[in-house]
Order: sequence, then C-alpha cells, then structure tokens
Amino acid sequence: MNLRRPARRYPSRMGISHEALPSRISPPSRISKEALFNLPAPPETRPRFRSHRAAAMTESVIREMSRVAHRYKAINLAQGFPDFEAPEEIKAAACEAINRNINQYPITWGAKPFRDAIAAKYKRHYDLDFDPEREVTVCCGATECMIATMMAILDPGDEVVAFEPFYENYGPDSIFCGAKLNLVKLHSRTLPGGEGPEWTFDPDELRQAFSPRTKAIILNTPNNPTGRVFTRRELESIAALCQEFDALAITDEIYEHIIFDGAVHIPIMTLPGMRDRTVLISSLSKTYTVTGWRVGWALASPDLTDSIRKIHDFLTVAAAAPLQAGGVTALSMPAEFYAGIAREYQKKRDLMLGALTGAGFRCYRPEGAYYIMTDISGFGFPDDLTFTAHMAERAGVVGVPGSCFFKDPASGAQNVRFCFCKKYETLEAARDRLRKLSV
Repeated sequence: MNLRRPARRYPSRMGISHEALPSRISPPSRISKEALFNLPAPPETRPRFRSHRAAAMTESVIREMSRVAHRYKAINLAQGFPDFEAPEEIKAAACEAINRNINQYPITWGAKPFRDAIAAKYKRHYDLDFDPEREVTVCCGATECMIATMMAILDPGDEVVAFEPFYENYGPDSIFCGAKLNLVKLHSRTLPGGEGPEWTFDPDELRQAFSPRTKAIILNTPNNPTGRVFTRRELESIAALCQEFDALAITDEIYEHIIFDGAVHIPIMTLPGMRDRTVLISSLSKTYTVTGWRVGWALASPDLTDSIRKIHDFLTVAAAAPLQAGGVTALSMPAEFYAGIAREYQKKRDLMLGALTGAGFRCYRPEGAYYIMTDISGFGFPDDLTFTAHMAERAGVVGVPGSCFFKDPASGAQNVRFCFCKKYETLEAARDRLRKLSV
C-alpha cells in the first residue's frame, strides 16, 4: 500500500482560530421552542464566559425532542433508540466481563480482542483487511469517532463537504475544527412508475463544492435522515473527486446492516484508490440495539490512525472495557442475525409508512436506516416546529423538526422525521394516535 502522500497532508494542529469559524448555525425555527413546547427559558448568558464555539451552536434538536416527549407523555419517534431489548448473548457477555473484573482502563485505542473482532468482521463482510494494531481505533461511539477524525485531519480554514439534509452533529463538528462546511443538496425526485421519491445529488453541484482547500467529504450511507443508500455509481463519482482534489472520505456507516428492498451497502473504502483515502466509522449502537453503550470504531490507514488515536486519547481516553468485551460477542453474530434485523426493520418501515400516509403525511420511502422523512405541507402549518408542537399536544406523538437537518431552516420547514426502531405495539399505538391529526 502507498501510505506516503496522505501522511503529509492530513494531520492537523489542535489550535482553533475564531476568525476561521463558519457562520452561526441558525436555530431551526423563527418561533421560540420554549414557548411552543412549554419548556423552561434558557438561562441568561454572560458573554464573557460563552465561547465563540458555544455561541455558534444550538442545542441538539433531536435530543431536545426526547425531553419534549417526556414532558407530554408522548410516544417518542424522534430520537433513534430502540424500546426493545438487545440480544441476550451480548448483554450476558458484558455482564460476564464485569464479573470477571474487566473494569479498568483498556488500551486507549481499544482492547485487543475487540479490535481483532472488528478486523475479522470487515474481512468477513467486505473482504477488507485491517491491521488491528495499526488501523483500528475504538472510541466512545461513532459520535466521538467523527469529531476525533475531523480534529485529526482538519485545520482552521480547511473545507469539508457534506450532503444536505445532514445529521445535525456534522455542523458543530466543523465548528469545533474551525472548518468551513460546504453543503451539497440531496434533491428528492419521483422515480418512473411512481416508486419513490428518492434522494440524489447533482454531480455538477458536488464538483462545485470541492476546491483546493477541500480536505474531506463526510458520507453517511445508509443516510440519516433521508434513508438513501448510495449506489456504486454515486460512490464512484465521489471517489473520483476525492482523488482529483486529494481529499479524504469520512464515512458514517452505522446503519450498514439496516437496508431494504434489495439495496446493497457498499463501503466507499472498497472502491479502487480509496483504501488509504477513507476513514470508515461505525459502532455497536444501531445494529446491536445498544445505543447507550457508546462504543464505536474508526478504521483507517496507519498514518491517519496515528493522528486519530492522539485526539481520541485526550478526548475520552478509552471506551468502556466491559462493553468492548460484549462487543466481541456482538461482532461474531452469524449472517442470519444481520438478515433477520433487515427483515424486521423492513416490516416496521412498511407499518410506519402506512400509518403516516394514512394520517396525511407524504412520505419519502427509505432504502436504509430506520427513519422516515415526511412532507407536512398538507397539514397547513407555517413550519415544522409549530406542527411538531401541535402533534405532541394533540396526538401525543413526537418526531424531529426537519429544519434541524438543514443549514437554512426554511429548507426543512415542511419536513418532519420519524424513527421506527420501536416495538410493533409502540408503532401501532403511534398509528392510532396520529389519526387524531386528520380529524
């Protein structure tokens, strides 16, 4: 492998230039969330003790909607965590590790048995070879993997490309790094025969987002919030730009096994020229129903891994030791386990598509992940926050205002995202409650 060129360009300084910070991320609506959802007013700010970074960000809308659900005693279809149990054998393995006194610091970048299990899984599923000693970094969830990777490769003033709508963490991550986030729209379109709509990007718009200052593109597939699973042809066009502009692909692949209707997940790292130009990020959370464990990993060539490990060390030191032991069992699950979760989630997707359509929503049919993006324009509300407040109070169901997935809140003002990673009885109860919206 040729590892020499990336080693020169991608490690970064840890300093932050306030002048290089991107423009303020706008709140998701013009209307006060506190007034809409009857929440406590935010504390009065003392400017001297609020950094430019903190001032440039808003609170996570997704996590805030979970608190709204609690306040209204509503069904929480906002935050993407299951309400059903994790596999017994995975929980038992973690408990056994605790009882065997695996309770102290593991190796900073991951316990060796867990790193070995990660490498074995990617060889088994994608025929990718990783050296567990030099190319695998275990972090506190994919969230930490992403910020550790971005801080490892980006300097203030660098540019990073992402698709919009985007998972809300990518904006703050760019702020932490002092990087400029260049967004490329995923356009929704109806497929021939009325199937769809689907989300796709314009190759010319993507090319325009790249420049000599572009260090990386963030690629989330299967995608949150759209459910898009990028095709080989789309990935090849992204890979070509990465190679032309000497940029990396940072891939968020945590929904890799939650795919529907014959869709195929293809890690861009498997494409020609991308093995040493990709940082592949994933975690235990979604596939194995353990979102609270916060155990993830970043896979990259040795030079990139060296930089990521340094940042990770001083962010969190290490992920929980007994949960990494549980992860060894999780990653050894047989092929039928992965086929089974895809089948189950497809059934739940179809149930929720019917429930939402029946209640008056226009749905974007997801190909992967466990979210459904909807169009609420038929309800006649001025924006997504007003609608979600009405839905929480009238129907007792909470979703995510779509504007939080866009830089300009107006772009998502008629969208709401729902998750379907719930028990059947939860989804059926939500279906019954949502009918109140069309009364």
